[in-house]
Amino acid sequence: MADAEIATSSIAVQLPKMRVSYEEGTLSEGELAETWHEQLQAWLDDAIRAAVPEPNAMVLATANADGLPASRTVLAKGLDERGVVFFTNYTSAKSHDLMATRYASATFPWYTLHRQATVRGTVEKVSFAETATYWASRPRGSQLGAWASPQSIVVGGRHALENALANVQRRFADAEEVPVPPHWGGWRIRPEVVEFWQGRRDRMHDRLQFNLKRDGWKVERLGP
Repeated sequence: MADAEIATSSIAVQLPKMRVSYEEGTLSEGELAETWHEQLQAWLDDAIRAAVPEPNAMVLATANADGLPASRTVLAKGLDERGVVFFTNYTSAKSHDLMATRYASATFPWYTLHRQATVRGTVEKVSFAETATYWASRPRGSQLGAWASPQSIVVGGRHALENALANVQRRFADAEEVPVPPHWGGWRIRPEVVEFWQGRRDRMHDRLQFNLKRDGWKVERLGP
């Protein structure tokens, strides 16, 4: 048997045995904050204090007009009672999906805390003022990269990206401030459901969700 085959076989044997006993915490109805966004902020704060890598990273799931799903990791850059905000190229695959369906789901995976939080709801573009405020906080290199990247489009190689960045660097070489690209901005997920998941021993996890009903938000417990 070839070395690659042996390695693959070894991994296949190990996978069914891989498991972690989740014993980091509990989540009861009495522990929840009054609102979903206060609870999400509290868990984000816990993740930051615990030095979780990229605590604001979330797995964003979308679907295109044909219902075909796609997921990728993005960084949350805004959180308040209106929803969760991230920024991207409006010509990207994710933006095409969002414009087609106007719906998204995003999960914050805090593995070391045995926690995750999922936000599901409709989406909307944020105002230009909000985009401009966040854009001003980005490093210049990230701003130039946003201008240079043909996000989600097939390119001829790494050299094509480097050439595009070099062209943008020359274009804005004398500019004190790099302007916001017209094709770039923020999306806000306006939650209809927000679930907080706390891993528990023997897979009897705590799952509490805020569910938006006609008469307001309702807290519900789900089976693990």
